[in-house]
Amino acid sequence: MATMIVRPSLALLLALTSLTVACNETSTPTPAPSATTAAHSSQGDGTVTLKAGDPAPDVTLKLHDGKEVKLSSLAGKQVLVYFYPKDDTPGCTVQAEGLRDGWTDIQAAGLEVFGVSTQGAESHTAFIDKYKLPFPLVVDEDGAIARAFGVPVRGVFASRQSFLIGKDGKIKSTWREVDPKEHAATVLAAAKS
Repeated sequence: MATMIVRPSLALLLALTSLTVACNETSTPTPAPSATTAAHSSQGDGTVTLKAGDPAPDVTLKLHDGKEVKLSSLAGKQVLVYFYPKDDTPGCTVQAEGLRDGWTDIQAAGLEVFGVSTQGAESHTAFIDKYKLPFPLVVDEDGAIARAFGVPVRGVFASRQSFLIGKDGKIKSTWREVDPKEHAATVLAAAKS
């Protein structure tokens, strides 16, 4: 009897690696350079790395409830656009709960919050309902919003990165590495500065 050797495809290995990263994303990331010192540069694939002082991309955010918000319509308000890998996974839940639990302070700081990932409206709605999130989630199934902000999408999961947009419509702070447990406090401190 002949033995058949099965080799997994590269696409399957990449998908499994992406899933493992999304599901095990509670580990503490390596500290990143200061948000205000990131260079505005090309990443070689045509995307741009936003830095403090750059204009925020004027994208239209499609929310979980079907409504749309043009980012430029929020001029005069501070806005947090945060990208996360996947609804209802450990790190993403901790991050969202931190924002929920700090909601009174976030509102007092006049901060609008939008969470962005590549899941659809049904997944986002279930995540919001399960954890009683007081802010909308953005549907970015095609990754267009992530590309506009220069956020890498690995497999089908957006990297965990955040952008604080000032009242003037310019990037105030960026976080290329985010600790889900400290995210809300870090953003709130930047919003108050």
